[in-house]
Amino acid sequence: MLKFTCCDAVSQFSRSAQAQVLQGITRGFEKECLRVDQQGKLARTPHPRALGSKLTHPWITTDYAEALLEFITPPSQDPDFPLAFLRDIHRYTARQLTDEVMWASSMPCVLGSDTDIALANYGTSNAARFKYVYREGLGLRYGRQMQTIAGVHYNWSLPQEFWLALQDCCTTGTALKDFISERYFGLIRNFLRYGWLVPYLFGASPAICKSFLQGRRSDLQEMGAGTMYYPHATSLRMSDLGYQNRAQANLQVSFSSLADYTEALERAIRTADPFYQELGIQEGGHWKQLNANLLQIENEFYAAMRPKRVSQNGYRPAKALQTEGVEYVEMRLYDLNPMETIGIAPEQGPFADVLLLMCLFRDSPPISAREQAENDENKRRVVNRGRQCDLQLLVHNREQAFQPLAHELFDDMTPFAEMLDAAYGNQRYSQTLQSLRQRIDRPELTPSAQVLEGVRQQGSFYAYAMALSQQHMATLLKESPDAATQLKFEQSVAVSLEQHQRIEATPEGSFDDYVAAYYA
Repeated sequence: MLKFTCCDAVSQFSRSAQAQVLQGITRGFEKECLRVDQQGKLARTPHPRALGSKLTHPWITTDYAEALLEFITPPSQDPDFPLAFLRDIHRYTARQLTDEVMWASSMPCVLGSDTDIALANYGTSNAARFKYVYREGLGLRYGRQMQTIAGVHYNWSLPQEFWLALQDCCTTGTALKDFISERYFGLIRNFLRYGWLVPYLFGASPAICKSFLQGRRSDLQEMGAGTMYYPHATSLRMSDLGYQNRAQANLQVSFSSLADYTEALERAIRTADPFYQELGIQEGGHWKQLNANLLQIENEFYAAMRPKRVSQNGYRPAKALQTEGVEYVEMRLYDLNPMETIGIAPEQGPFADVLLLMCLFRDSPPISAREQAENDENKRRVVNRGRQCDLQLLVHNREQAFQPLAHELFDDMTPFAEMLDAAYGNQRYSQTLQSLRQRIDRPELTPSAQVLEGVRQQGSFYAYAMALSQQHMATLLKESPDAATQLKFEQSVAVSLEQHQRIEATPEGSFDDYVAAYYA
């Protein structure tokens, strides 16, 4: 039975008048995708100047590799704005690429050696060098190919009016800033418990290009030429084949509280790791990594969801959280959907809104080591064999059938879909849940099943993803942005290039001092 942290809060916010505060929910997407040439190989060209400076442009940048585009939508309280703006970014970007396309899948193809993957180069300023050395360290620690995997992050926060009303309803004596952080951490803990539902419903990487394995052993099955897969996989991106961090098993990052979480991150960026020490920090004056510690910086910590704060004082992430509290959460489990022109389906935002609200209101005790092991195992089972008809998950050390558990979660989410319907005066959220629920008993409706069928029809993962990449590019080129949108992007590019030039023209101290100041 669903338990709530404040007994009457759900009924209070379900009333139409009180539900209106939920219109202040702020959302945004961050979407990565690779630039590839017409053969599907990683683009060897620099980030196009027509896209602006990747150091200073607010919406178009790069992640790890020079060819790994990252698109960021401005925060918005309009539920429809993020995808609409993201489509505008794609339309503009498509027109700036020459003989290249945006790769439609989370998993790359065709990859050569690590040396073929150029790191994102942000310029000569200390801030730019810091970004570059951090990426060099990631490549040194985990291999560059792992960093070419693309995904989608969903940023989400609740308005001040909501928090004031909830705090009043819960009648706690906690200061508002601390109350907000506590509740966000409760949300995160519940997401770690129930987040396995996301790769089941939206995972879209059940197959990979054989080149990604780089000769490593694997128990994946072979499908045709150059394609490896698991028959019932949902998201190999989120499996052990995808994001891995050998040292992070020793981090013991706790989400019990903001203090525990930030303390663990602070400890990690200051605790030496023998393997990373052996790799070395500098060689002949060349920086190989920022430090030889468990983490170079806090962002190196991989998690399904992270608490975030944009600091107004230039603090590091952990310091900003410690000082200013949690501002929003970043959900990191979405694959690119290769069947969608911009990689994200319209139902993903509304579903996330409902799931996150349920996680926020639901009782959320601390996660023990035993429960964390269960959570990790459940995620592993769903990403590797989520569509298996007899799949079992662990609940309090007992095996339970996947389908009833998934239906129970949908039942628990229903009041929050109705809450959001009341807020916006429509049935969008309830209808989204109703539609997605069908995927539980009909796994053939999931994106992962549809992707696998497409791979079979095309003969290989490469042929499937390449065909869709080219198709999406053609679609975007046919969709001309209006004059105002085009001008907005052109101006943003010009401003970013001017900002970049000013940064590089500003006298600075040594890079060594810059790095030392970051950790001070």
